[in-house]
Amino acid sequence: MNSLPKCLWRAKATNCATPAFKRTASKIAGAQAPLLQGDQRQRRLDGQQQQRENSAAAAEAATSAGAAAVCPHLGLEQEPATPRIHATAEWQNALAYNEIPGPKPIPILGNTWRLMPIIGQYTISDVAKISSLLHDRYGRIVRFSGLIGRPDLLFIYDADEIEKCYRSEGPTPFRPSMPSLVKYKSVVRKDFFGELGGVVGVHGEPWRQFRSRVQKPVLQLSTIRRYLQPLEVITEDFLVRCEQLLDGNEELPADFDNEIHKWSLECIGRVALDTRLGCLEHNLTPDSEPQQIIDAAKYALRNVATLELKAPYWRYFPTPLWTRYVKNMNFFVGVCMKYIQSATERLKTQDPSQRAGEPSLLEKVIMSEKNEKIATIMALDLILVGIDTISMAVCSILYQLATRPMEQQKVHEELKRLLPDAKTPLTIPLLDQMHHLKAFIKEVFRMYSTVIGNGRTLQEDSVICGYQVPKGVQAVFPTIVTGNMEEYVTDAATFRPERWLKEHQGGTPGKLHPFASLPYGYGARMCLGRRFADLEMQILLAKLLRNYKLEYNHPPLDYAVTFMYAPDGPLRFKMTRI
Repeated sequence: MNSLPKCLWRAKATNCATPAFKRTASKIAGAQAPLLQGDQRQRRLDGQQQQRENSAAAAEAATSAGAAAVCPHLGLEQEPATPRIHATAEWQNALAYNEIPGPKPIPILGNTWRLMPIIGQYTISDVAKISSLLHDRYGRIVRFSGLIGRPDLLFIYDADEIEKCYRSEGPTPFRPSMPSLVKYKSVVRKDFFGELGGVVGVHGEPWRQFRSRVQKPVLQLSTIRRYLQPLEVITEDFLVRCEQLLDGNEELPADFDNEIHKWSLECIGRVALDTRLGCLEHNLTPDSEPQQIIDAAKYALRNVATLELKAPYWRYFPTPLWTRYVKNMNFFVGVCMKYIQSATERLKTQDPSQRAGEPSLLEKVIMSEKNEKIATIMALDLILVGIDTISMAVCSILYQLATRPMEQQKVHEELKRLLPDAKTPLTIPLLDQMHHLKAFIKEVFRMYSTVIGNGRTLQEDSVICGYQVPKGVQAVFPTIVTGNMEEYVTDAATFRPERWLKEHQGGTPGKLHPFASLPYGYGARMCLGRRFADLEMQILLAKLLRNYKLEYNHPPLDYAVTFMYAPDGPLRFKMTRI
């Protein structure tokens, strides 16, 4: 559930990494600087070696560049002491930051004009596409500067350099700042959040302290096991509802993605709020609480890119978009608080002797912290980020299954072997043996990464791809691109789940760089809810594919990015019991 601001990107699902797509890179306007080739770059290095002999001058220039690039949302001050890296040969031999290739900004408007109405080259919906085009035009590192109110974006397409960035980060990594959520939590609703900002949109020591208070119960295997049976019940209810929704052609309705959102919210509500929200009831009205939660989450997440990449007028006065964003967030806080208070009262009145088995996640947090606000903020973050992320991932996985019958049959045969009786309850050991199912999920995430990129705001001056990069720059790791690069994945354009299997499981040999595809991120800021996300998806696919065949008998869908990257169009799957 780690992600960058994103929105609509249309590209054919079947050929998003083809040469035809890559040739469109030549159409980028205003990006005329040629990519430095190996021999040219070496000559440049040789010619500039002498002037970098003076390390003090180089340090001074880098410090000036760093001061200009410090992220305005971090509250960082320039350190008076010269960073140690400036005295190293690596730094002194590196090219200057302003020599990193990329689109040239113009005075006053910078590169923001490229996203403006009428005069701009792109709409906000081009953000993901731009990532691929920048790589085609400029190479393995690209500087996208001059975004009004934002630090520079540094796109890194080198998996080895991405690995180095991840492995060198300290105990409090900074994800790219989310100014809209930061302002909501720290200014608009400071009365509620105070010093407890949560784990989304929060950085540094406040993030570390909050995460340390909720991480153990969230990631404990005993907690995960506790929710297997409740989530299986929810999924069975969902499949019953799916059968009721089938038309005369055994096809699901055009708005089936909203039904998947209902299943996702029901699962997250059961985990984060310790209750069934009633999302799978018949004929929910548009003003029902479950549908309002879904709509609010979609709106809040799918407008992040507009709030954060266009000119940020909302920082200075309440624009209509910002006003509705705040209204949606207030609704989330109110819903979470209501259910947390209900759970708290239940714990207070319940006889401890009547509590059987493993406590729920909510109970663990409330009992260990003695602070229901911490539980509320944890639930808020899980619901806000989880609904759309898991739902869109499932939409993508189901579409790929429905359009790849041979791969679907392999998964079905595995499930039939493990579950000879279709009514066999799922267990963690059984899920652990579903190798083909999990490999299929990983391959979908590699080729059609639901999260199109991860990133970090650099906290120290660094050398990346042979350039001096000052702290405060936002490094972007576009997994949607690196996961499809032949340099890091053998036969990258071919959908082949077996690449994720071990040899004794039927795996095929080949390159698979561990940092080319990271759907949940890496390190201390890896997605906190990843284990629940995996559990929910595996339960749904196991129950569905053991008992039903899924088909898609319509023209191929384009893939698009709203907040996540997923098929764009009616998911009219044919669902047949087998």
